[in-house]
Amino acid sequence: MRTALVGKPIDVAAIAAEVVSPEDGALSLFIGTVRNSNQGRAVDAIEYNVYAPMAEREMTALAHEAAAQFGTSHIVIEHRTGYVALGEASVAIAVAHPHRANAMDASRWIIEALKTRVPIWKLEHYTDGTREWVEHGQVPHA
Repeated sequence: MRTALVGKPIDVAAIAAEVVSPEDGALSLFIGTVRNSNQGRAVDAIEYNVYAPMAEREMTALAHEAAAQFGTSHIVIEHRTGYVALGEASVAIAVAHPHRANAMDASRWIIEALKTRVPIWKLEHYTDGTREWVEHGQVPHA
């Protein structure tokens, strides 16, 4: 089990390889990428700002809670920080389990909890040159 905030591109293949084991029959891999629009506005990048000490603690807590709830410790969560260009991965979650339903349910639970509990703020960069904080209009207080 591992969680990390990373300032470089996420190596999805390495994360997947990190969680698989001979007893697992399923690997669920969630990759969140920067999409080209949000609420009708053209996006070309997102800048992620993080309160790292709290985010790291909360991501670790999420991994442990998911392990207990879904019966696997084969979990890796990585989230990008800083500038992330269009199409790049901003978050990756890998969960391996003997059964597919548990792997998929754990992955879904982790991303939903991460979005509400981990202090990560998004500054969207629009193609018209403007930028705007999203996710309830919060600005980081780091």
